[in-house]
Amino acid sequence: MFYFLIVIAVLLLGYAAVLVSFVRRGKKIPPAAYLGLAALNGLILAAVLAWAVAR
Repeated sequence: MFYFLIVIAVLLLGYAAVLVSFVRRGKKIPPAAYLGLAALNGLILAAVLAWAVAR
């Protein structure tokens, strides 16, 4: 479970880096990108809670 959390965290950081690169180039972030960011945040929050309860 710990490795799953690390993988999700790395995906979240990579996705955030892509969004930051969009902003630096002066492009607008598409509205669907916020939905993807929210989904990854929700996934890592659910995984952390499940990991904490399982311990």
